[in-house]
Amino acid sequence: MRASKHNRPWLALGGWLVLCFGAAAFGGLFGPGEWYARLRKPSWNPPNWIFGPVWTVLYIMMAVAAWRIWRLGGDGSHRKALGLFLIQLCLNAAWTPLFFGLKQPALAFGEIVLLWLAVCATTSAFFKMDRVAGWLMVAYLAWVSFAAVLNAALWRMNP
Repeated sequence: MRASKHNRPWLALGGWLVLCFGAAAFGGLFGPGEWYARLRKPSWNPPNWIFGPVWTVLYIMMAVAAWRIWRLGGDGSHRKALGLFLIQLCLNAAWTPLFFGLKQPALAFGEIVLLWLAVCATTSAFFKMDRVAGWLMVAYLAWVSFAAVLNAALWRMNP
């Protein structure tokens, strides 16, 4: 008898964690560096040390949310929601090279607006299937909202 995906839920959770932290690792290739240190920043710009812990918690929450939706997918209804999740994860991974790698706050702002829309769509789809998964995405949506406002401020302050 073949084992179904639901017989190994913790292995699957590990897979979602690897996927999310893989996106984070890609972004980690493009650190802030001297360019970012020299930018004028708003008074409400968080200290650099806060980003690592916040993103670590957010990626764990995102992985758990995706895993919960994946576990519901016996009838294939999860595919659209997880497709949205993968789209937003790709957009998430793309922001860092645009902002820090290419040093293009304007381009990164356009991209983070698309990311925000994708996170909204994912969160909504998750809520329809599993309230816990939806709530797990809310903190991420709030952080991306904050990051978009910060990105816009940095773009405006450093033409």
